Order: sequence, then structure tokens, then C-alpha cells
Amino acid sequence: MTDLNARVGEVTERIADRSRATRRAYLDRIDAAVAKRPARKRLGCANFAHGFAACAPGEKETLRDGDGPNLAIVTAYNDMLSAHQPFARFPDIIKEAARAAGGSAQVAGGVPAMCDGVTQGEAGMELSLFSRDVIALSTAVALSHDMFDAAVYLGVCDKIVPGLLIGALSFGHLPAVFLPAGPMPSGLPNDEKSKIRQLFAEGKASRADLLKAEAEAYHAPGTCTFYGTANTNQMLMEIMGLHLPGASFVNPNTPLRDALTILGVKRALELTALGNAFTPIGHVIDARAVVNGVIGLHATGGSTNLTIHLIAMAAAAGIALRWEDFADLAEATPLLTRIYPNGKADVNHFHAAGGMGLLIRELSEAGLLHADARTVWGERLADYTVEPHLDDAGEICWRPSPETSGDPNVLRGAAEPFQATGGLRVLEGRLGRAVIKTSAVAPERHVIEAPARVFHSQEELHAAFRAGELDRDFVAVVRFQGPKAIGMPELHKLMPPLGVLQDRGHKVALVTDGRLSGASGKVPAALHVTPEAAAGGAIGKIRNGDVVRVDAPRGRLDVIVDDEVWANRGHAEADLSRSHVGMGRELFAAFRGQVGAADEGAAIFSAA
Repeated sequence: MTDLNARVGEVTERIADRSRATRRAYLDRIDAAVAKRPARKRLGCANFAHGFAACAPGEKETLRDGDGPNLAIVTAYNDMLSAHQPFARFPDIIKEAARAAGGSAQVAGGVPAMCDGVTQGEAGMELSLFSRDVIALSTAVALSHDMFDAAVYLGVCDKIVPGLLIGALSFGHLPAVFLPAGPMPSGLPNDEKSKIRQLFAEGKASRADLLKAEAEAYHAPGTCTFYGTANTNQMLMEIMGLHLPGASFVNPNTPLRDALTILGVKRALELTALGNAFTPIGHVIDARAVVNGVIGLHATGGSTNLTIHLIAMAAAAGIALRWEDFADLAEATPLLTRIYPNGKADVNHFHAAGGMGLLIRELSEAGLLHADARTVWGERLADYTVEPHLDDAGEICWRPSPETSGDPNVLRGAAEPFQATGGLRVLEGRLGRAVIKTSAVAPERHVIEAPARVFHSQEELHAAFRAGELDRDFVAVVRFQGPKAIGMPELHKLMPPLGVLQDRGHKVALVTDGRLSGASGKVPAALHVTPEAAAGGAIGKIRNGDVVRVDAPRGRLDVIVDDEVWANRGHAEADLSRSHVGMGRELFAAFRGQVGAADEGAAIFSAA
């Protein structure tokens, strides 16, 4: 086995040392909850009877009298999200597979799943980040019936997988397998869709043209094919050992997809405390798994959203992950993929080029992954350098993942990366801390220094663009967008006008205490600025005309203002009342009051 990269080892040890007390308390708690007999048998008779009252004949007797494991199904199904619509079939498939394996399965509960694509730029987007913690709470409610010996989780998209994992880790004594639904087949290429968006922003394409392009891009059940937060989630669940090998990017409603779902159920039942392969999820997600996730994020140029979500997920397992860990690991990790918005390919092309198996092999052989990390499939992540296929009888067989990429324009080996360091950087300076995604941005735009133009909403920037006020070099400072202010919405609708201005030859950048989606695009953007404006952060002191410098190579985020002037300058105020009511936002006042900072996971739960 290849020796572990020294930087990876140092960061992992640092995380483990920092987390020693919280991790020990977490493990003690979950280990005390392990049941060596079917969990449901601990319930009182009336409680237990309620638990199987609605079961079909046969299933009722299995639950009441049998000693086999009972599997919880926690589902984020709805038929509005294209990525989640395929889950409609899963409960029946899971129940049948559980019965065949000598167990049983019940839908323990559903969790909400909002589509950021529908709410992007709308009032509902201000609930998006908070929905992650609602999902975690909903998962806890589902599992609180204490009828279960293991769980499978059905979720794909942006906040859903992080929320499910936080909830699953709260019940860390239970084994868990995450069952993906897969990406939709390739439609209109993502770069073509982006061109139409920019033409529409310039008034050179009609709404009918735009709708036609969007419908051709998002055209079928399955995950959107660009490498945004949803597909970054899928990569993470595999590289952190919670999917079966090669399961992340198999298309929905195919024989292989169904076979992987059935095998995932069988594996979940094998992992219970009633068998010989007991593997609770709280022991799978340790410091090694978390570091593997960060390495995967950097190596693939994944979504900036995960710099928030990974911290919150790790904290749920008693692990204290910090932005400085991301920064140090980025220096050791080469960028091995070019998937839109980092390139023209989509996730189907990545999967065809060798996919997760090849990626894991390359990173492992370069000493960049903890290949010995525990997984739901076996004793170590090194077992994930395979890919599934169906034999003539329709059974899953495994073959080694390709030795070399089928398309080096999409996926490369560690010896010939697209760039020597990871696709994400952490910025620090007078304005606080932020993250920037460099993999999608041309190298000549990694440093932008220009006068600030300050906005307190996306709509203000759009109005200035339409009025012709932004046809120059500038840094757009969009503030009072953080979690305490208005829930930290994604600001993806800023990208078309900023992209237009950049294409006209101007030096343009974005600095914001809000978020962007994983498809943040080609404009340099310092995101998640913390402390946020609503918490008194320095971003609230910027004025129009101040020179702002975004320097990704040096990891700096500064405003060039005389020290005395800066020290004596007051902090801006904003009336946020319109963002605190309507579309359910009034119900989330407690979340806005409780939420932590972006670099602490922006969660309502206590950080590790």
C-alpha cells in the first residue's frame, strides 16, 4: 500500500487531536445504544403493536414474531425534483429485497426536499440552507420509533444528503447505506445552456428561447448532469464509504440501478448488530472518512457548498473540521476532473471515462486517500476500485475499474493533473474569511483588484446592469445575504450579468456573505464571507469605490483603505424585514437567531 501523503497525515492527525473529547463522547453515546437483539423487541406491547399494525399479512408476523433485522427507509421522495422522482419505486424494491434476505423494511418517515433549481432567485431560496437542518430533525423523528436495526437513506440533492447524514449520525449506532437514484441522461450541453442564459441577460434571446434551452438541459428523471452540489454529494457518499462501489452515477430506472439498490439493502441487513459484520455509521464516519471527503472535493473541483456542509456533517459525528483543514489539503491535492462548470463534460461523461473507481485508485496510489478507511462495503476504501456490471443472469458482478481514463479531457491520473492544487481555496484578510472555487475560473482571473460596487440584494445588481451602470471593472459586493440575515440563499442569478460583463473584457469579481450553487461559473467569487454583515462583519464597512482585492493564489481577501479611515468607519445597516415574512420565512426566525457562522457549518446545532 502506498505511503500516506505527509500533509494528508498531518491534517488528519490534527483533526483527530482537536476532536478527541467530542469524538470520545459521541462514540460512548452511540455504543451505549447498540441493541444485540432486534431493537423493536425492547418496546412495550402497546408500542410494538402500533409499530406493525398497518403491515400486510406475512410482514406483520415477521415483525411481531421474527428475530430478523428490520430496516428503516428514510426517504426524500417527491415527484417535483427530477433527482428524487425515481425514489417512488424504491420502497417496494427495498421491502421485497429485505424479505428475500430474511428481514423486513418499513418507511420510517419522509423528509422535505426542496429544489434549488425551482427556488433559485426566489423567496423560497431563503429557506434552502435551513432545510438541511429541518431534514436532519425530520430524520431523527423518523428513527425515533426505535423499531429499526439499520437504515437506508434515499436522497440526492443539495441540502438533502447533508441533512440525512447529520440525522443518521445522531443515530450513529445504526448501520446505514445511502441509496442514490443517479443522474439523468445527457441533454443539451451545459455550456450551450449557459450561453443562452447570457444571451437572455443581454436581451439577445427571448424567454421562449431560454425556456427551450432549459427544458432540453433538464429533461428527464435523475440528477441534473452538471457537477453542482447534488453530484458532489454523490461523489462524497462514495468516497466516504456510504455508497456501494460505483453506485453514484448509474442512470435511474435501469436494471443495473435496481440491482445496486437491491444489493444495498442486503448489505444494510448484513451490517446490523444481529449479524457478523456489524458496522454502525458512527464508526464509518471518522476523521479518515472526513479527510477523504475533503480530498475528493478538491480533486474534482466540487461545490463550494460542501465547505459548509462537510463541517456540519463532521460535527454530527463529534469531529471538528475547520476551513484551515480545507486550505491545507487543497495544497496537497491535484485537480483530476473537468466537469461542467469546470469543463464541458457532464457527470455521465465522467462516469464513462472511469468514474469513481478510477478516481479513488488514482488518489489512493498517490497516497492522498486513507485507503484503509472503513466503509459499508468492506473493511477499507481500497475495495472501491471496482465497478459493477450485470452478468447474463442479471446478477451484479465486479470488475476492476479502468487503469487509464477513457477521456483525459474529463478525468486524468494524479501524475498528469489539470492543475497541481485543488479546485477550492480559502481566503483570509481584512474582510474576514471566505472560500473561492478556482477550478472553473481562468488562471488570469485568479487575482482581481477593482473598485467596489455595493448591493444589498440580487435585484439591485440586476437593476444596475440593466441601467448600464456596470460596464466597467468592479467588484460586486453583495452583503446581508448570510445565514443570520436572510438564511444565506444561493445567488446564482448574479452569474449571467456578471458573465456578460466579464466577456466584454472587464475585470469582474463577486464578494458576498451569501452562497452560490455548485455551478457557480467562470466569474471569480469570494463566497461565504464570515463574519457576515448581519453579525457585524467587516464586509458591512465597504463603501462604493473602495478598492477590493481578491487574490486566490495568495489566499487573500482585502480592501485597500487607509487604516485610520477604516478604523473610524461605521457599519452599514439594512432593512431585512421583507425577507423575514412570506413564503414561510416567518416560521424560521428561530433558525436565523440560532444559526452559527459559515465556517462553523452554518447550523442551528452545536459545533464540535
